Amino acid sequence: MIRPVFDRIAIIGAGLIGSSIALAARENGAADKIAIYDANEDVRRRAGQLGLGEVCDTPAATCSDADCVILCVPVGAIETACEALAPSLKPGAILSDVGSVKEKALAAMQAHCPESVHLIPGHPIAGTEKSGPESGFSTLFKNAWYILTPLPQQEEAYNSALDRLAAFWEMLGSKVEIMEAGRHDRVLAITSHLPHLIAYNIVSTAYDMESVGEGEVVKYSAGGFRDFTRIAASDPTMWRDVFLNNREAVLETLGRFSEDLAALQRAIRWGDGDTLMKEFERARGIRKAIIDAGQDTSDVNFGRNTSDKPKH
Repeated sequence: MIRPVFDRIAIIGAGLIGSSIALAARENGAADKIAIYDANEDVRRRAGQLGLGEVCDTPAATCSDADCVILCVPVGAIETACEALAPSLKPGAILSDVGSVKEKALAAMQAHCPESVHLIPGHPIAGTEKSGPESGFSTLFKNAWYILTPLPQQEEAYNSALDRLAAFWEMLGSKVEIMEAGRHDRVLAITSHLPHLIAYNIVSTAYDMESVGEGEVVKYSAGGFRDFTRIAASDPTMWRDVFLNNREAVLETLGRFSEDLAALQRAIRWGDGDTLMKEFERARGIRKAIIDAGQDTSDVNFGRNTSDKPKH
């Protein structure tokens, strides 16, 4: 018989990540009881209809007697959420989050987290362009990385709590990695944040061109543009907060990207095919490395179904 890691977990925020945690924790037996709260009354109602767990009307009721509290809210809302629930946290509980920016999230939580509570920020490298409680599914975290950014030089009780939180995410199917918060933010700036920024910009540019093309931009969208629109369909509130809270790392990465893009622009202008071939071949090598690492599939057309009939 599988023993749950936590008797009771509290999930604050019933969007894609929060609802997926609830479903995965129940399916895999990682928590005995699941309480969930969202600031939006309609979202709470829908979460209840989906049977995600015990839906509570206040953060205090949600966190009461919880062994682990996970903030699944946009980075910009973490401090407000933490301030509201801090008085309800029991001594020895774990307070964590799932934010894509760790340094600012850590500072926000530290401002209100009681000393008797183990503060352990985290970030699942998983998600889709969908949002809301209906978008969650229990296998979202399967074989995905989960990065923990714990506080340095802690006592034995803290390290024990860290092990429990890691075990919880492993039961949800994640591969757990420990990383310093600042390094996490620099890594995610290039692997996640900048690609989203580029996607938003390309789709915005295409939108401005649409009136010129008389509908042809959408009508003749190739696979590359379709993939950009999928990324750009992500939750705008979440991504606004990501860019505002990780601005230094994003701007540094964006500067390097702009320099490299200018070099390609010059190569095209001057007909420098050798430079273009060199960069394109290097990009193919990185793609192969991602596939070899198990981060994506090598199926034709990225596994997209191209038959006339949809797969079920």
